[in-house]
Amino acid sequence: MSALLSMEDVGVDIDGRRIVEHVTLQLGAGRIGCLLGPSGGGKTTLLRCIAGFQRLCSGVIRIEGLIIENRDRCLPPERRRIGMMFQDYALFPHLTVEQNVCFGIRNFARGERRERVTRLLAVTEMAPHARRYPHELSGGQQQRTALARALAPRPDLLLLDEPFSNLDAELKLQLAAEIRDILREENITALLITHDQSEALAMADMLGVMRDGRILQWDTAYNVYHRPVSREIATSVGMGAMLRGTMTSKHGIRTALGRLEPSRLNCFFSMGAARANLAAGAEVHVLIRPDDIVHDDASDLRAVIEKKQFRGAEFLYRLRLAGGETIHCLASSHHDHRVGEAIGIRLDIEHLVVFP
Repeated sequence: MSALLSMEDVGVDIDGRRIVEHVTLQLGAGRIGCLLGPSGGGKTTLLRCIAGFQRLCSGVIRIEGLIIENRDRCLPPERRRIGMMFQDYALFPHLTVEQNVCFGIRNFARGERRERVTRLLAVTEMAPHARRYPHELSGGQQQRTALARALAPRPDLLLLDEPFSNLDAELKLQLAAEIRDILREENITALLITHDQSEALAMADMLGVMRDGRILQWDTAYNVYHRPVSREIATSVGMGAMLRGTMTSKHGIRTALGRLEPSRLNCFFSMGAARANLAAGAEVHVLIRPDDIVHDDASDLRAVIEKKQFRGAEFLYRLRLAGGETIHCLASSHHDHRVGEAIGIRLDIEHLVVFP
């Protein structure tokens, strides 16, 4: 798949301070990318740089292979064919939903403009609210209106700046799925930023974990979760515990959960640790996710519940193993065990991630 957005070794300075450094990524046409990281990590600065609101100091940005910015060239924002959906939606309060959506395509022919607005109001399910003003809308409706307005000019690339930050947790995931479907239907390439990993995993085809102005890993969301290249990524994307282990041979790891056999699993030795370099006796850490642990009352392997969190269909248990290490387990809420109780567990692991 050809890259619609390409960034090579991009760096950004603001007031003499390096905010973004050595960022390289590619995002294919029709794909949804996401930059995940805490506030102050450079995500919004990078988005503003792509949009043309902030100059880069090194590197190059291309759209469909054409340079839109490097140190010697800077295409103005209005010529980049990039749409942007802002965190606060930035709807015009004196315009109706329909007028807001129409605002960016006033240069379209009247018939084309009418057709485009009608389609986007239908796709975003805002047609029944076309005559309403922003203050008459819920947060979710305002978000759909802002999305329709951003999509109206048919941008080559859509940038979304923390698009769900003003919504409650349940509505976030619902709208993330809806917006993903809309972008798919419109065949729009999009890049969003968020600090919420549930949003990132729900939306992203490609996921970048960003810290202190650098992208630590840019890969499919699946690979970032199952094949993290560092401990920091392993423990910050998804919930995971690092369990101590000892290599018994090139084909076995002894842990508090029993013996693991990398050769029989989809195993990933992270941080450049080739299997051949981990001889018998080598100390390792194994990433254990909650979905790797199955609650099984018939199992001889027991763990004590230290903490429990009710999630409706399931409980999230924090479990203490006999050696004192802790792991997490997702278990059906039909079995309501108390804190302090020892329950049976077994390992059901498909992806084994090992760190030296």
